[in-house]
Amino acid sequence: MLLQKLELWLHLTKSHGIIRRYFVVNGFDGALTMLGLITGFYLSDQAALGVVISACLGAAIALGISGFSSAYLSESAERRKALAELESAMVDDLSSSAHAYAARGIPLLIALVNGSAPLLMSLLIITPLGLAKNGFDLVINPLLAAITCAFICIFGLGAFLGNIGGTNWLISGIKTTTIALGTVALILLIEQ
Repeated sequence: MLLQKLELWLHLTKSHGIIRRYFVVNGFDGALTMLGLITGFYLSDQAALGVVISACLGAAIALGISGFSSAYLSESAERRKALAELESAMVDDLSSSAHAYAARGIPLLIALVNGSAPLLMSLLIITPLGLAKNGFDLVINPLLAAITCAFICIFGLGAFLGNIGGTNWLISGIKTTTIALGTVALILLIEQ
C-alpha cells in the first residue's frame, strides 16, 4: 500500500531524477568529506583512532542532518508552490487530492534520501576504522583502508552516474576518482 502510494507520488511529481541526483550529489559530498578528513588525519600521524572515528562520525551526522533539513525545507516550499499553481490553473481546491498528498510526502522522501546518502557513505568509509578499533587485524593501516573505501565509493558513484546517463560507466567512474585524487593532491600540497 505504502509502496503504491510512493510510486503514485513519484509519478505525479516526476521526482525519480531528483531523488537520484540528491543521492549521488550528497553521497559524493559525504565520501569526499570523509576522504579529506581521513587523509588529513593520516598525514598528521598524531590522532588516536578513537579521535578519528569521533571526528568522522560528527561530520557524517552533520552532513546527514544538513542534507535532510535543507532538502526538506527547499522541497516543501517548491511542492507547495507547484500545488498552488496547479490549484490556480484548475480553479479548484486540491487539498484532499493525490497531488496534495504527494506535495506533502515527496519532500520527506527526498529529504530522507538527501540526508541518508552522505551518512551511509560516511559510515561505509569509516567501517575499517571501527573494525580496527574493535580489535580486527587489517591487512593495511586502518586509515589507508578507509581512504581506499572512499575511493571505491567515489568510483562507484561515478559508475552509477555513467550507467544512468547512458555513457561508459568506467570512464564516468574514472572522472569521479580523478576528482578524489585531485582533492588528496591539494591536501598533500597544503600539508607541505
